[in-house]
Amino acid sequence: MLKKLQEALEKRKEASILRTLKPKSEGIDFYSNDYLGLAGNKELQAQLLQKVQENPKLLSGSSGSRLISGNSTIADEAEMCIAEQHQYPATLLFSSGYNANLALFSTLPDRHDTIIVDEQIHRSVHDACRMSHVKKLKFRHNDPEDLESMLKKQSGPCYIAIESLYSMDGDLAPLQEIAALAKRYNASLIVDEAHAFGVFGIGLIEKYQLQNEVFAAVITYGKALGAHGAAVLCDETVKSYLVNFASPFIYTTAAQDFLWMAIQTGYEFLKQKPGLSEKLHHNIEIFRNQNIETPSSELSPIQAVLVPDNQQLRNLQKALFDNNFLTYAVYSPTVKAGTERLRICLHSFNTKNEIIKLTGIIKAFL
Repeated sequence: MLKKLQEALEKRKEASILRTLKPKSEGIDFYSNDYLGLAGNKELQAQLLQKVQENPKLLSGSSGSRLISGNSTIADEAEMCIAEQHQYPATLLFSSGYNANLALFSTLPDRHDTIIVDEQIHRSVHDACRMSHVKKLKFRHNDPEDLESMLKKQSGPCYIAIESLYSMDGDLAPLQEIAALAKRYNASLIVDEAHAFGVFGIGLIEKYQLQNEVFAAVITYGKALGAHGAAVLCDETVKSYLVNFASPFIYTTAAQDFLWMAIQTGYEFLKQKPGLSEKLHHNIEIFRNQNIETPSSELSPIQAVLVPDNQQLRNLQKALFDNNFLTYAVYSPTVKAGTERLRICLHSFNTKNEIIKLTGIIKAFL
């Protein structure tokens, strides 16, 4: 067995796509999901530290799953606060966005249902569908016409799964159009807002007031909020169903109360600091004004630069690294051959000079 595993690793090594864990690099950050800089915000850290000093028990382990010994008034209060902020009847907290998606899509649909997913939906949704044995169909990325052609053929219960902002291409879903299709064909729409939360207020569902059209939503806090964990926004029936039947929730030890407190504090901080989002969008505009070709939305903090050759992409990433720029390169087969890309993440804390120097190096390679 070890030989078999080693052979698979050697193949990756030969193809120069072997993944390894590395220490966090020092440099100018254009690769993290810390869009608003909250992961290192000293003012927010001071608020969190003060709350811990006032209540050191926040740092204690939960000691069990939330159905046994791991629930708390802090978790319950955080869920009520989040539900109120997003204008949903209920919220259920999870330790990660992956776990939240795993719970939703492995529990709600069953083998008699159909789920139609955008072809670029997050891997966690695909993994969850395997667990539920649901019939899964893929529609062309951000193509409502292709989605409608599939919806017309469905006779039983049907779910639609999309992201509001996609992390590989940095493009926005036609959310309002897909929500209208879900309503027309009586399908249940589930939206992952992982990369939109904090960038567009508290998400695009709230911005467009689609709460009544979106059956459930996933909000994650390890990106713009600079924390960790996730929440499923839904109604009380869905929440109770997940609590009773979702294995990823039932059999996971609850996080420390510190995490739930940090999430609730983060929401309050976002209200206090609207300038962070404004600065982020100003930096996105600076990047877009450099006229680099990209499939990404002009409003997105994720800007994909296609470099359709693995070796050329490595050379570009190295040139950027040598100039102290930290970027993330996505090679095939993680993406289709010919669509390899440099994934640039813009932040509120990046400077105009940094963005112009970064784009100058990129232009020299294209």
